[in-house]
Amino acid sequence: MAHALRIAARGLYTTDPNPRVGCVIVSSNDIIGEGWHMRTGEAHAEVTALARAGTGARGATAYVTLEPCCHHGRTPPCTDALISAGVARVVVGMEDPNPQVAGKGIKALEAAGISVTYGVLAAQAAGLNPGFVRRMQTGRPYIRSKLAMSLDGRTAMASGESQWITGAHARDDVQHLRARASAVLSGIGTVLADDPSLNVRLVDTEVLQPLRVILDSRLQLPPTAKLLGLPGNTLVLTGSEDAERRAALVKAGAEVVTVELDGDRLDLDQVMQILGERAINELHVEAGPVLNGALLQAGLVDELVIYVAPHLMGDAARGLFSLPGLEKMDQRINLSISDIRAVGEDWRITAMVK
Repeated sequence: MAHALRIAARGLYTTDPNPRVGCVIVSSNDIIGEGWHMRTGEAHAEVTALARAGTGARGATAYVTLEPCCHHGRTPPCTDALISAGVARVVVGMEDPNPQVAGKGIKALEAAGISVTYGVLAAQAAGLNPGFVRRMQTGRPYIRSKLAMSLDGRTAMASGESQWITGAHARDDVQHLRARASAVLSGIGTVLADDPSLNVRLVDTEVLQPLRVILDSRLQLPPTAKLLGLPGNTLVLTGSEDAERRAALVKAGAEVVTVELDGDRLDLDQVMQILGERAINELHVEAGPVLNGALLQAGLVDELVIYVAPHLMGDAARGLFSLPGLEKMDQRINLSISDIRAVGEDWRITAMVK
């Protein structure tokens, strides 16, 4: 199963919106076939592994990181393929949270006389697909927010200057975070200040460009923004009905969708509902302190990835989050740090929001 999880990770950047899945066929303690889901619409992991195992799959054991599907989608059910191949046993990492499967795949295999064991390295299997699991369970994406700060917790000088806080290795590392995401989200303030690309720039790596999502309550995004001229799609979510500005953005290549306002800001719960309906699994956030703070206070952030640079920027510089109303110790937002490691001269802290 550990090997199946390793090969499933080869689809980290290409399977979206499908989950990353690996399969290993074992006979007499030898691996006779293996496969992983490479991209949406192509063969699932089980089908590839069975094809490589050939007739040797009869009587063998299949190790699959995610419960085999039992419904017709873009491809036939994997349960049918396993049954037809004559495997004797299937070991499953985790049950599929997709309501169309959700234990039905396991029951179909057992009904065909195949022995099934499930829950093997289930936590690791779920960790490979946090966005798929979150969307199937709640209808919204898994939200990972990337931030960069100095050792004294500052993200920009008082003037707004912020390039570059971290070094080249950290910035390259961020490209891999973007690459695994279904969408990259930012606020209009960050876009107006930095004119970012918000795309993936990885050399010699096959990547699906994530959807770029801009929260722009008053439609301030200029049609000349750099991100509108790049490959990939851009979605602008707004509370404005300004027909002229909307038409200019559409002409520049953006899709513009109206969202309800919560005061003078977009309703973040509706934003996440819209993205969930568009099959956004992992949402990568690169934004300023106001949007990051609002997402945190709304209870929407699942994971923080914070790059810490070994320098000080002073108390006049801008902070990491805008969190108005936090005045007492019992109002703190608690985190659980899951990983700390050096990335070049910087440190990367990964923390889960409790």
